[in-house]
Amino acid sequence: MKLIKATEKDIPLIQDLAKRSWENAYAEILSQEQMHYMLTTMYSEAQLSEHLQNPNYHYYLVFDEVLNSFDGFLGYENHYEENTTKLHRIYLVPESKGKGLGKKTLEFLNEKVKESGDNRVILNVNKHNSAKKFYESQGYRIYDEGVFDIGDGYVMDDYLMEKIVKAI
Repeated sequence: MKLIKATEKDIPLIQDLAKRSWENAYAEILSQEQMHYMLTTMYSEAQLSEHLQNPNYHYYLVFDEVLNSFDGFLGYENHYEENTTKLHRIYLVPESKGKGLGKKTLEFLNEKVKESGDNRVILNVNKHNSAKKFYESQGYRIYDEGVFDIGDGYVMDDYLMEKIVKAI
């Protein structure tokens, strides 16, 4: 596995990977309407382009060198808060689950966080998403929860999780 820095030419690939992973991850949690709304707003070309132009926001593509396929992506923002990186997005397509890619991707993130000078990673996870257990297994803990209005009558009901990353 290797992580490849994404550029604007990768936006269609990120959109495809998001759609494929979301259809699996959120099928039992979100309505089709909410999933469509979130994918078309949060993963619009304009939104992704804006992220990629922000020097603190980074996207990496998860590439499986054995199968020669892109299996997911990582999106995070250094200095989101003081000494804090926000993990905005980490998604893997269903057929790549169980290969250790998620763990390796979070280990990669930890190194990037240390390089940036931050020492804390935060993320939001849907209260009904089984990924919460995965994050806990990787050293994240719940520090709060919240319900966030995302527009069009939809909300995200999330746990807020954090992990302290030791300096280099």
